[in-house]
Amino acid sequence: MSALVAPAGWPREVRPPDAPDWERTAVNWLFDICPPEYRAHQALRRHVVVLARFAVLHVEASQAACRRGLSEARAELRDVATLDVVQAAVLAWQSEDARLSKVRREVGLVEEALRGRRFVARL
Repeated sequence: MSALVAPAGWPREVRPPDAPDWERTAVNWLFDICPPEYRAHQALRRHVVVLARFAVLHVEASQAACRRGLSEARAELRDVATLDVVQAAVLAWQSEDARLSKVRREVGLVEEALRGRRFVARL
């Protein structure tokens, strides 16, 4: 029997592929990172790969919104906030962009595993 392997960047909330209940932990985690309204769609509950694809697109859209916010922050906020507040907003956008990059990697790995990819341990 081969060892259960989760690659670097795998979400800690999801068990490694082929572990007992791993798909259930993946589904729960995917729903947690998506808008709550997604839970109402039976297609997403019944087809985990479809849910994973929705999650990827949701995270990518959030990344695009974050990057837009970052690119526009100084120009859009300078008339309504002090320089310190604008700088704090820029730092928040940068932090969120980093967080979303990590989540995008995680959700991509989970989607690959749900599509059948298995990972091997590297020395």
